[in-house]
Amino acid sequence: MTETGKLKVGSSLKAMMERHIAAQLAIIDAVREWDGRRTGGDVSSIVYVNALLDVTREEEAARIKIVRHEPRDDREAELKLTYIAAYLMATKRTLKTVEMAAVIGTT
Repeated sequence: MTETGKLKVGSSLKAMMERHIAAQLAIIDAVREWDGRRTGGDVSSIVYVNALLDVTREEEAARIKIVRHEPRDDREAELKLTYIAAYLMATKRTLKTVEMAAVIGTT
């Protein structure tokens, strides 16, 4: 990513979406692993919090790249909006005001 927050040439929306999905799955895996270890008494809360923080930061970074991505054409703009809408519905989250402004400003 450049200093202005825009992606370098060659970064595809599809690759960004795949990275974001992988980051979401990593969060699920971290929670499941911790739950398994917790039931066995083999985990400290500090270790878990640090691990979850790492994967959460990765998810946020991947999501922000999608939000800031400037589509090359109408089809890619529709794909971006559809992906973001599906993400919001699946997670029952909302975008921050700056994220929403970025989406509106880039599509």
